[in-house]
Order: sequence, then C-alpha cells, then structure tokens
Amino acid sequence: MRGLWVLTAALLVLLALWDASGLDLALARLSGTAQGFAWRSQPSFVALAHTWPRRLSSALLLALVAGCWRPWGLLRALAPAQRRQLALSVVLAMVAVALLKRWSATSCPWDLAEFGGAVRYVSHWRWGVYDLGPGHCFPAGHASAGFGFVAGWFVLRRARLPLAMPWLLAALAGGAALGLAQQVRGAHYMSHTLWSAWLCWALGLALDTAVQAAARARRARAAVEASPC
Repeated sequence: MRGLWVLTAALLVLLALWDASGLDLALARLSGTAQGFAWRSQPSFVALAHTWPRRLSSALLLALVAGCWRPWGLLRALAPAQRRQLALSVVLAMVAVALLKRWSATSCPWDLAEFGGAVRYVSHWRWGVYDLGPGHCFPAGHASAGFGFVAGWFVLRRARLPLAMPWLLAALAGGAALGLAQQVRGAHYMSHTLWSAWLCWALGLALDTAVQAAARARRARAAVEASPC
C-alpha cells in the first residue's frame, strides 16, 4: 500500500510539472482556430465520442450498483463487502470530479477569445483570479466516465482476479479516449483530463486504504476478545 501512495505522490508531481509547462494552450491550438473548434458540434462525432459513451458508462455503473445485491459476471467472485467497495469507489470518483467541476471557475477552451469566445485564459492554479467566463470546466467530467472505473482496480487486485489488469487498462484507455475527444471539441485542456485521471486513482486508493485499516482494526479487536483473560 505504501508503494502505491508513493506512486500517487510521484504522479501528482508530474501533473504539477505539466501544469507549469504551459502546453495546455499549445495542444488546444492543434484543433482550435479563431473561428472555434470544427468538431465541437459535428453530430456523428458528438454522438460517438460524447453521448453514447456517457450512456454506456452510466449503464455499467448502475449494473455495478445492482450487482452489490444480485452479483453478475466477475462480481460473483467477490465477497459482498468487496462488491460494495467496488461500486462505492467508482461512484465516489465520478461524483467528486462532477462536484469539483461544478464549483470550478475555470472556463473551457471554446470560451477563450483566441478561439472565438470572449474570455481570457487563466490557469486554474491562479486562485482568486477569474477569467470572467461561465466556468465549470475543471477537471474533465466526461473523461471521468472512463477514469472513474480506475478506482475499482484496488478491489479487483486484492481479490487476485485475472481481470484486474484488463479492467485497469480498459478504464484508463476509455478515460483517455473520452478526454482526447473533448479536447478536440474544445471542451477541455489536457490538464483537465490528467487531473480527472489522478483524482479517480487517488480516491480509489484512499477508500481502499480506509477499508483495509478498518479490517485490521476489526481483526485486532477480535484477537483481543478471543485471547484468554
């Protein structure tokens, strides 16, 4: 567990370095011009890269929650407590990203004057400095429809299921694909996607750490109660 926390801290440092690099705008300029983002409202692209993946993610999340009581597929190999932790970790990750996005004052790339909007670019690190736009664009909420499932890996790895690593890779790939699609549309910067991925990972690890600590405490109490007076 300690090694995973070290990895999480190292990823946070790399994420801070990315924010300091100033590459967000450079990447946004690859798909955005003064006339805006050509793929922003393209019907087929929006349906395939935004609408339907989000619906699929919601359906899978509902299936995981239902599986806490009526297990299906790989959930049958998990104990009831593990099924609950799996579903809860994914829900917490997605809700946390959604709440941060709702409270954020950072606007989307398509709101910038450089890309046909009306606001100036302000880094989300400049706390107290506002771009005077609509905000609600940090971190990447759509990417969390994929990255949210990363949190479930912490349960699956402990159960030693062969699907633990495929699950993690699929969640990372799905979140990355959704994040890149939103960047092409001008909805997010790369840092928004990276922050969503890190938050989902860190919340999954935090919940697993708490669950394991509680389990150790229960075993210690049981050992004390079972010991002869």
